[in-house]
Amino acid sequence: MNNWRQRFLVFALISLSACNEGRDLEDLNKGQKEILARLDNLDKLAQRLKAAPAAAGAARPDPNRIASLPLSDAPLRGPRSAKVTIAECSDFQCPFCGQATGVVEQVLKAYPKDVNFAYKQFPLPATMHPDAMSAAKAAVAAGKQGKFWEMHDLLFQNQRELGSDKLRDYAKKIGLDAEKWEKDYHSADVQAQVDKEMAECQAAGVTGTPTFFVNGKRVLNRSFEGFKDMIDASLKDQSGGGRTG
Repeated sequence: MNNWRQRFLVFALISLSACNEGRDLEDLNKGQKEILARLDNLDKLAQRLKAAPAAAGAARPDPNRIASLPLSDAPLRGPRSAKVTIAECSDFQCPFCGQATGVVEQVLKAYPKDVNFAYKQFPLPATMHPDAMSAAKAAVAAGKQGKFWEMHDLLFQNQRELGSDKLRDYAKKIGLDAEKWEKDYHSADVQAQVDKEMAECQAAGVTGTPTFFVNGKRVLNRSFEGFKDMIDASLKDQSGGGRTG
């Protein structure tokens, strides 16, 4: 028995004796068994807590795995001839996605010829982000008039105001044909596009937002330095013969 268990047991037994001098030996033994049972439960709990970090580590994505994430119909920012593509599965109502936009812009400015950026819709459930699906459809509908990125930027700038009335205002603000946008926004075609992108992200192992890939490899460090390391490594591999993703 561990020292702390021994000390606890002795203290508990003394307390039982002091508070219950009139109890017979059978009651004392019963109290001892209850204490031991509680100690065993504490031991089991401690073991589970100790194992939790290991289990979490086991689920950590493989940084070398190349995810299959179709990008042929994804909105693209940057040169199509770029050697490196950053792809993001994202949610317009996710505050962490909003914070990540600044890093993405920083990366694109640092690699104006070598890097482009693709966006995939991954709105989280309405129980978490009630306006995420509406915002995703608003962006896809805007893309049908060639203004996906204008809507993308405006939605992230106004993450706390993504209600349907606001979305209509944003459509007008970026110069869309409001009637056509409204029709597309409510269409089965736009909903199907969002559903398709969500399924593609899920197939690539995405469970939360934002999730980034650099030429198919999962980004684990979402800082500028993290992106830079992955981009430089990919460019180096390609210069040595053959694209890595």
